[in-house]
Amino acid sequence: MPFKIAVFTLLILISSNTQADWMRFRGPNGSGVSDEKQATPTKWSDQKNLMWKAALPGPGSSSPIIVGDKVFVTCWSGYGLNRNNPGNQKDLRRHLICLNRQSGKILWDKTVEPVLPEDVYTGMFAEHGYASHTPVSDGKRVYAYFGKSGAVAFDLDGNQLWQTIVGDELDPRRWGSSSSPILYKNLLIVTATAESEALVALNKETGKEVWRQESTGFNATWGTPILVPIDENRTDLVIGVPYEIWSLNPDTGKLRWYCEAMPTETYCSSVIAHDCIVYGIEGRGGGSIAVRADGKGDVTKTHVLWSGRDANRIETPIIYQGRIYFFSRGIANCIDAKTGKRIFRGRLDKGDAEIANNREEQSESRSGRGRGGFRGSDYSSPVIADGKVYFVSRSGETYVIKTGDKLEQLSVNRLTNENEDFSATPAISDGKIFIRSDKHLYCIGKKDT
Repeated sequence: MPFKIAVFTLLILISSNTQADWMRFRGPNGSGVSDEKQATPTKWSDQKNLMWKAALPGPGSSSPIIVGDKVFVTCWSGYGLNRNNPGNQKDLRRHLICLNRQSGKILWDKTVEPVLPEDVYTGMFAEHGYASHTPVSDGKRVYAYFGKSGAVAFDLDGNQLWQTIVGDELDPRRWGSSSSPILYKNLLIVTATAESEALVALNKETGKEVWRQESTGFNATWGTPILVPIDENRTDLVIGVPYEIWSLNPDTGKLRWYCEAMPTETYCSSVIAHDCIVYGIEGRGGGSIAVRADGKGDVTKTHVLWSGRDANRIETPIIYQGRIYFFSRGIANCIDAKTGKRIFRGRLDKGDAEIANNREEQSESRSGRGRGGFRGSDYSSPVIADGKVYFVSRSGETYVIKTGDKLEQLSVNRLTNENEDFSATPAISDGKIFIRSDKHLYCIGKKDT
């Protein structure tokens, strides 16, 4: 990679990883990779290496973010806590929670009232609910997105600065929305695919709309876009949509290039990128692709490096040292980023099968948040730190495998035997791992022994 591009890439990573912060979905530029030098724990339980456990005021599947000495996460309350008796939508409240990262103490809890009518809490929507978008921060403010209730900005002390509605539609499938907002320069970019079939850029200082790119092609898109540096003068905003991958100018929202991709009518995961190459691995329809990101117009015949039939389900894959790791139905997969060829594939060891089976039975029988049409699917995306891949299953097992050319599982860890839903992606900062369920936020770190 040319020196100027390398420097520019480094600047993007630094801006999103200041002081070991983890300030958006999947950390530095959505990579999921922590480049810190601190050792992270390999083994933990409710008795070992658990620094603290904080009860949350409501469920959610959004991921935590770390900003200085604070942890932020979103939840919801008041409605949609039970499939059989969801309650009244007027009582729905979205929460942005701020916790002390050292103790887990809740410092403040700000609520946002709903814009009605909302998606009914039933069917597939109940898989993730009303707090599935991970917040993002620039180190001075924190921004949350709550679907029809809009994007909301707060300062780090919990003072609301603005709120902007970006769309009032409901997803035709009644699956809701889950894409997380990201920051670029002075813009907050919101993926409002369910609410307006659009990407919308807001001025992060005022909340005023700067640009909007609408397209019916955004329908059935749930991934979060990433920023891909092309050279010192160009950065692309890239997102996977049904059947294609799109790249836009993040300053204007105008389409730069597009590529025919996997034959899937929905795109649930996010694309990833490294060294000006974008990779996608999707789930429902299956398929994988690698495409150079420096093109213009239709690059299907000119920039595709390889394509395959890998399947990834819901979670986003991760790239590290030339290997792409992804997980599907209890199987760990690794492919070569340069060729797309398989490096390894193997089943993860659940450890205590009796406990795992009991937990699965509890999950299937519960009357509250259920598994719906994707029963058995995991939503959390893998993250990497200290040469280890961390992957959290929906039933609460965190698998730790060593990065490399063979499947080497180091451990499987559980924090609770209670019935909790672990759909969020972990955050990593200063050697600590922050894992959220629908009931608690956990902080794991190496304790002195």
